[in-house]
Amino acid sequence: MQILDGKATAAQIRLELKGAVEKRKSNGEKTPHLAAILVGNDGGSLTYVNAKVKACEQIGFDSSLIKYDDISEAELLAKVNELNNDENIDGFIVQLPLPSHIDELKITMAIDPLKDVDGFHPENLGKMVLSLPCFLPATPAGILELLKRYNIETSGKDCIVIGRSNIVGMPLSIMLAQNSNPGNCTVTLAHSRTKDLKEKVAKADIIIAAIGKPNFVTADMIKEGAVVVDVGTTRVEDSSKKNGWALKGDVDFENVAPKCSFITPVPGGVGPMTIASLMINTLRSMELRGK
Repeated sequence: MQILDGKATAAQIRLELKGAVEKRKSNGEKTPHLAAILVGNDGGSLTYVNAKVKACEQIGFDSSLIKYDDISEAELLAKVNELNNDENIDGFIVQLPLPSHIDELKITMAIDPLKDVDGFHPENLGKMVLSLPCFLPATPAGILELLKRYNIETSGKDCIVIGRSNIVGMPLSIMLAQNSNPGNCTVTLAHSRTKDLKEKVAKADIIIAAIGKPNFVTADMIKEGAVVVDVGTTRVEDSSKKNGWALKGDVDFENVAPKCSFITPVPGGVGPMTIASLMINTLRSMELRGK
């Protein structure tokens, strides 16, 4: 069993991006600038956004964190429009989830597709389906980059993606099936209505767990030598921890890992790769916008 170390891989990507930024600066070209909008005080979102800001600092990007304790939908749409038209901003994200009084889809639709470095806008998703140049969704792209850098063979493999969210499961299932590397998988997209899920998972060479239920995937569901990617990040109470909680994945890591050829840990697996993909998209934003 080998750990798919997202933390170490993301660190290597940051070094590569840092070199690219230093080259741009030496040529007198613009420094990439990533902005993030955070609404509310969700602990997980704040941690995640702060990690993105730190990554920008390490790479040499400019970054802006725009934080609101509360804001109306109209005010947030106005801010999105302002960033769309700010030539200094190359890409920006609106951290999800948003408060219930704000329509997340309306906000996503309002972002300029050429600055949508999260890859959530329908235009980017549509181009992704057609294999056209676009911003790929950050988490699926990070997963594929991790598989690629560990030289994991995907062509012809049976893959099951558990979870059909628009952010991870749905786009990832398409990307894994495309004629690319990584890709060329035979993909099953499983969800809450899937029958005989345990039997389907047991046949898969590659399992992507993105359902948001701690320890959902157990050892009796996995065949020997499977590749397991755990996207889950759920906070559960843990009195042994100083902060009172622990981060748990969708996979029962302790019991599943011995049966795997490769497996991602939680934390330190997919999360860092998501941020790395966001950084890659930010640098690409200047290429797509001719900067």
